[in-house]
Amino acid sequence: MDYCLHAMAANGQIRAFVANTKGLVNKAATLHQTSPVATAALGRALTVGSIMGLMSGNDKDSITINIKGDGPLGGVLVVSDGLGRVKGYANNPQADVPNRADGKLNVGGAIGAGNLTIAKDLGLKEPYIGTIELVSGEVAEDVASYFFTSEQTPSIVSLGVLVDRDLSVKQAAGFIIQLLPGCGDEVIDLLEGHISVLPPLTTLLEEEGQTIEEILALLLAPFGYEITKKSEIELHCNCSKDKMERALISLGKAEIDQIIQEQGVAELVCHFCNEVYTFTKEDLGKILEDI
Repeated sequence: MDYCLHAMAANGQIRAFVANTKGLVNKAATLHQTSPVATAALGRALTVGSIMGLMSGNDKDSITINIKGDGPLGGVLVVSDGLGRVKGYANNPQADVPNRADGKLNVGGAIGAGNLTIAKDLGLKEPYIGTIELVSGEVAEDVASYFFTSEQTPSIVSLGVLVDRDLSVKQAAGFIIQLLPGCGDEVIDLLEGHISVLPPLTTLLEEEGQTIEEILALLLAPFGYEITKKSEIELHCNCSKDKMERALISLGKAEIDQIIQEQGVAELVCHFCNEVYTFTKEDLGKILEDI
């Protein structure tokens, strides 16, 4: 089971979220048949998206993370909600680039230069939308930059996806630690210094065999902390034939009629889960009648 731990530390000056997402990232990689670097990029975005969805604190809120770059991958789109459900896809799931000089997957090179846009639908008339230029394309640094620039919330973000030789996902996890208003300089300095010398997440999970609970304890070791909640996370797509029908209707009568005349059938594929929805000639004729 994938899950996220919520915690408060340093007498309410810090909040932290640590998630294990191995199952959902592996499922997404299998579903989209991603290359190793695409698995890493999509996995990081799914992980941080799932955490950010839970951070909203409202079941009906939704978060959309849209990373657009000029690299071979093109970009990644992820949507999550306050119930721990997340879905996403990479624009070019088979994209491949040489590894970095240190041997690690080059997610930044695959995404390239571009923008990160985060839209938060909080049930208001208009969603809150923030856009920044990508810092590195490695996802974690970019999301941290978004928090600081668009929400004025200093945050430490770390995301890790370890891909096995058979292309399965060995480990996937992430954390977001935020400094809340009124946080003292001594707390900030202590936290940043402590985090900076810790091993990468995937090392803690794979080589040291640590659990998410143990990693949370390690991250917040200099402070007193309390786990306030544990939330399940899952890969979940809410597509349906009704939604696809609405997409067809949006094409207009002329285009639907052209599909009937030229193809006789329409097949729509969900980008998020690859589910195929087929509309027969009779289905299309009825849609035309109802418009």
